[in-house]
Amino acid sequence: MIRVSTFKDQTVAVFGLGASGLATVRALVEGGARVAAWDDSETGRQAAAEAGVPLVDLSAADWSEFAALVLAPGVPLTHPEPHWTVKAASAAGIDVIGDVELFFRERAAVCPEAPVIAITGTNGKSTTSALIAHVLSKLGADVQLGGNIGRALLTLEPFSKKRVYVLELSSFQIDLAPSVRPTVAVLLNVSPDHIDRHGTVEHYADVKRRLVDAAETTAVIGIDDPWSADIARTLEARGGRVRRISVGERVGDGISASEGKLYESTPDAKEKLVADLDGVATLRGRHNWQNAAAAVAAVSALPEAVRGKGDIAAALRTFPGLAHRLEVVRRIGVVDFINDSKATNADSTEKALASFPGDIYWIAGGRPKAGGIKSLGYYFPRVTRVYLIGESMHEFGNTLEGKVDFERCGTLDVAVRRAAADAKAAGREGSVVLLSPACASFDQFRNFEVRGDAFKALVAELASEGATP
Repeated sequence: MIRVSTFKDQTVAVFGLGASGLATVRALVEGGARVAAWDDSETGRQAAAEAGVPLVDLSAADWSEFAALVLAPGVPLTHPEPHWTVKAASAAGIDVIGDVELFFRERAAVCPEAPVIAITGTNGKSTTSALIAHVLSKLGADVQLGGNIGRALLTLEPFSKKRVYVLELSSFQIDLAPSVRPTVAVLLNVSPDHIDRHGTVEHYADVKRRLVDAAETTAVIGIDDPWSADIARTLEARGGRVRRISVGERVGDGISASEGKLYESTPDAKEKLVADLDGVATLRGRHNWQNAAAAVAAVSALPEAVRGKGDIAAALRTFPGLAHRLEVVRRIGVVDFINDSKATNADSTEKALASFPGDIYWIAGGRPKAGGIKSLGYYFPRVTRVYLIGESMHEFGNTLEGKVDFERCGTLDVAVRRAAADAKAAGREGSVVLLSPACASFDQFRNFEVRGDAFKALVAELASEGATP
């Protein structure tokens, strides 16, 4: 655990007592701070009390006693309006921060040399974070992976000059971290998302910009969307060290990908092939080529003494993949069952549909995002049939009408059985039953992980029944 000593002998308010909130309380207490913790949920408060967390009703507290408010990233900071705790903190004139801010303040205080790679982007950040950690581990580095993936940030091992921290950071986390300053920062892409929490896409992009603006040595930036390309140009004009990544477009200083091959260019050297991803099932598709390009650029930006020695390309080829992101659940007969539950918007699902040439039996739906699936029309010819579930079922059906064969199944269990039966009847080699919802899960599942696990359980059930090919 990382003890937070920067608030020693001070009282800190903590709101939001999920996994990261409980870790924050413990890190502050072990660092010598006094904590006043609270949650709007009675269930959350009960769980915290059972864990020995000191609860204080912040709605009745004297906010002049607090040195700061540590806010869970899921709690609104600015939009659609500031949470009541944010308003109280602002009235008292105290900082509103998150656990990422605590991490970077503590690093600056006790071990500023500790290498940190921080990754953000609208899509791909989880896969890229896991891939970077995997490559570093294969090269022999001491790696800690956390943040918006895996472990809560403050549960990672204490800071060390030779221990590399790989952090996936969401826009919500960056917004609560004014002192964020990674060694290497990665911005994969920007497309409109979480507008309900940021107000405008411009503000959303500016939050992402903060991460790469703060990079100590290198900013790795994807330039395949206009927002990120502009961020790269602006940062470079100010003298920042930028390494660009692109799928299809050659770059002058960075990594480009074409047909699964990664090429590295530097201002003073010829382009060279650095990796070939052909046949790597866990890195199929243009989006994964971008993720791999970012991983190569980020790992290469660290000194060899820190990242370790070895073949980065060979390490890429052993990547096991990320759960719920184009995860091959199993092949039964000629059909692959693919769990892409992490695709909670159309941009993510686009990557999935682009990864398969055809014969896709696509399960889609849930709580829809703005725009629905209208942007996916280019890929409809690859889809044999669509099985719609959740709140978006009728909206998506209206989009598909006259373009793709579909049926409204309502629930995931019905959709899986119908898709499996149709794929079995067709019997075509290379066909896939693809769960890629293009929607949030909250209408029927607690989160996308639970949705993906349900899909995997249903596939296993069908296989054990012998009901599929």
